[in-house]
Amino acid sequence: MRERLRSARRWVVKVGSSLLTADGKGLDHAIIEQWTTQIAALLADQRQVVLVSSGSIAEGVARLKLPRRPRRVNELQAAAAVGQMGLIRAYESGFERFDLLTAQILLTHDDLADRRRYLNARGTLSTLLAHGVLPIVNENDTVTTDEIKLGDNDTLGAQVANLIDADVLVLLTDQAGLYDKDPRYHADATLLERANASDPAVLALAGGAGSTLGSGGMRTKVLAAERAAQNGTTTVIADGRVPDILLRLREGEPLGTMLTSEQKPMDARKRWLADHLRARGVLTLDDGACAVLQQRGSSLLAVGVRECSGEYSRGELVSCINQSGREIARGLTNYSAADTRKVLGKSSDLFEQLLGFAGEPELVHRDNMIVFQ
Repeated sequence: MRERLRSARRWVVKVGSSLLTADGKGLDHAIIEQWTTQIAALLADQRQVVLVSSGSIAEGVARLKLPRRPRRVNELQAAAAVGQMGLIRAYESGFERFDLLTAQILLTHDDLADRRRYLNARGTLSTLLAHGVLPIVNENDTVTTDEIKLGDNDTLGAQVANLIDADVLVLLTDQAGLYDKDPRYHADATLLERANASDPAVLALAGGAGSTLGSGGMRTKVLAAERAAQNGTTTVIADGRVPDILLRLREGEPLGTMLTSEQKPMDARKRWLADHLRARGVLTLDDGACAVLQQRGSSLLAVGVRECSGEYSRGELVSCINQSGREIARGLTNYSAADTRKVLGKSSDLFEQLLGFAGEPELVHRDNMIVFQ
């Protein structure tokens, strides 16, 4: 099963606060250099990597010379705002040694729940990866209270993994992985090398948060793995203190706990599209477009659409019907109803002229669509 890591091309790597900071002194730049060196080696090996990094609040606490991590939300948000500057500067300096470009992406969980913002984030990240840029993602703690109060970057890592269709999600922590018992209290605890991410028994094994700086614990990591597995992503929970951990995982070394799922990536998403979203609009397709969708699994182009009904925004769900009224597909649209009506039956080459901007060539991309036979 570790062969999955050897062949994985698209990685999301989440690094927790405890692996980036010195106790009470903010970021540990020597450790960050180690992370940048490993990630640079992955990129040189033609892997695509998105880094989800904690550490902004811990760095802000140090910069503001606070005696301890604040409890009040506004103080935590202020610490995050100050610390994010140092966090990104440290990463940028580290990756500059390898002539690598980085990009800062600040997200909230709401950004990925909203379909329009989801598509925007997906498009941005995909474009950055295509240009060989390393996106560095963090929770936008200055405007959200989710991570500060209850959440964690483990969940954000899983959401990013689903967003970009990652092959593997690596959750690095100060624990060796998931044990069958709490190793702090049971000397005979055994590390689980592999488990099913969707097995309720696995979640039952996870404990609470163990770090004073971070907000996540083993339970959040197992929940993140379960979320990622719904899109077919393999998750590894591993000890980030192990030398060259990322490179050793890449070589298939049995480190940490691998949480897998037998679901295929598109099966989970298509089931979600089919069962859990209500269509906001209807597109009537000609016979040619219906045949292309059903026989070739292609994306939906405007040239094959005859009518558009309903009012919806970019990123919302639309139903695609044939001229007899039978639903043959549904998916998340790249264009609003108003813009769709402007391009009905037209080639995507004319979009910029008709709309005033150059967007995606597809009305609905096949990755965001379920087709019914």
